[in-house]
Amino acid sequence: MENFARLLKESWALVEGDRERLSDYFYARLFLLDPDLRKLFPVQMRGQGDRILDAIVAATQAIDDPESFDEYLRALGRDHRKYHVTAGSYATMGIALLDALRTAGGDGWNLEYDQAWRDAYAAISEKMQAGAEADENPPFWHAEVLTHQRYGPDTAVLTVQALQHPLPYRAGQYVSIEVPRYHPRVWRTYSVANAPNDDNILEFHIRTPGAGWVSGALVRRVRPGDLLRIAAPMGGMTLDRASDRDILCVAGGVGLAPIKALVEELITYNRTRWVHVFYGARQADDLYALTGLRELVAVHPWLSVTPACSADPDFDGEQGDISDVVTRYGPWTAHDCFVSGSAAMVRAALRALAADQVPPQHVRYDTFGSL
Repeated sequence: MENFARLLKESWALVEGDRERLSDYFYARLFLLDPDLRKLFPVQMRGQGDRILDAIVAATQAIDDPESFDEYLRALGRDHRKYHVTAGSYATMGIALLDALRTAGGDGWNLEYDQAWRDAYAAISEKMQAGAEADENPPFWHAEVLTHQRYGPDTAVLTVQALQHPLPYRAGQYVSIEVPRYHPRVWRTYSVANAPNDDNILEFHIRTPGAGWVSGALVRRVRPGDLLRIAAPMGGMTLDRASDRDILCVAGGVGLAPIKALVEELITYNRTRWVHVFYGARQADDLYALTGLRELVAVHPWLSVTPACSADPDFDGEQGDISDVVTRYGPWTAHDCFVSGSAAMVRAALRALAADQVPPQHVRYDTFGSL
C-alpha cells in the first residue's frame, strides 16, 4: 500500500502543473467517447475541470487511510447521483482519465504510474457506486427559499426548506446547491449553518467577492419563493459526542457557517465542555454574525466568542489574523479543534495548532478553496 500511494503522489506531481491541459483533454476525450454525457454538464465548462480533478486527487491522497478513503468515496457516490451517472459513465470516465494523464505526463509517464491509476480508479469507482446504490434518498432535494438577508454587497444569509423529503445531515457537513432558474447543471458546495431540525429548514452563509455564478446568484438574485436543488450531504467535520475534551472553533468569514451549526448541536446536549469560538474577518462590518453569537454567549455560560479583525485598526477587540489570535490564547493541546474558512486561513490555523502540538486526530477542518 505504501508503494501504491507513493506512485499515485509521484505521478500526480508530474501532471499537476499542467492542470488546464489535463482538464481540457479529459473532457474532450470523455465527450468523444460518449457524447450523451455532455448534457450532464453545464453549458459553460470553465472551472468544471478543477472541481472534478480536486475530487480525484482528494480520493487518491486518502487511499492510504482506508477508513477515510471508504467514507469519503461512498459519500461522493451519493453526491454524484444528482448527475444521474450510470455504471457505464464511470467506466467511460476512467478511460478518459487515463488517456488525459498519459498525455499530460508525456515522457515522464511510465507503466507503474499507469497501473497505479488503473487500480486506484477501479477502487474509487467501485466504492462510489456502492455508496450510490445503498442510498435510499432521492438524487437531490427541491428546496424553497424562505428568507434572504443581505450583509453588505457580497454576503447573504438565507434559509431554505427542503420539500417532500427530509434531508438527513449532521451539523458541520456541507451540501452542493444548484440554482436551476439561473445556472442549470452548475453545482457549488456550501456548509449548512444550522443544526438539523424537525422543520427541515437549512441555513446558508454565502459570500461572493468575485463573479462566481452560483454564489453570485444566491447573494444578488435569489429571493424568497425561489426553488433550489440540494444534493446529498458530505463532510466529516462533525462532533464526537463520546469525547469529553473541551472544544476550540476557529472561523474566518463565512467559514462561520459549520461552526455555528456545531454550536447549535452542542446547545442541545452539552453541559460539561467549554467551547471557545474565535471568529475573524478583515473589517468589523464583515463580522456579520457577531450579534447572534453574543446572544448565545449570554444564555450559555460554557460558550465564549472572541472576534478579531486583521485590517481594521478601529475595531474594539482583538487585532490580527485569527490564527495569530488563537495562538495568544493557547495552549489547545487538550481540545477538540474545528477550523473553517478560506484556504489561506485554514493553512495558517493548522500550522498554529501543529506548533501548539495539538494531536492531528483532534483537528477537523473545512475549507472554502483548495489547500
